[in-house]
Amino acid sequence: MVYKVYYQELKTEVPVREKTKTIYVEGVSERDVRTKLGEKPYNIEFVCPVDGAFLDYEKQNEDFRVLEIE
Repeated sequence: MVYKVYYQELKTEVPVREKTKTIYVEGVSERDVRTKLGEKPYNIEFVCPVDGAFLDYEKQNEDFRVLEIE
């Protein structure tokens, strides 16, 4: 399943909406995605599953790409 992850670049940053970035990660569950991103210096704000019509909509964005982290 594909998950959309909202994050800040640094764990030390206070979350500010204007600086929030998103990435898409392939994973089995939200916990799996958080574990895969655990080594990155990200301050993860929110992880949500993306499927169906929402996934189709997101795929229309030219910046859409799914990270496959082992």
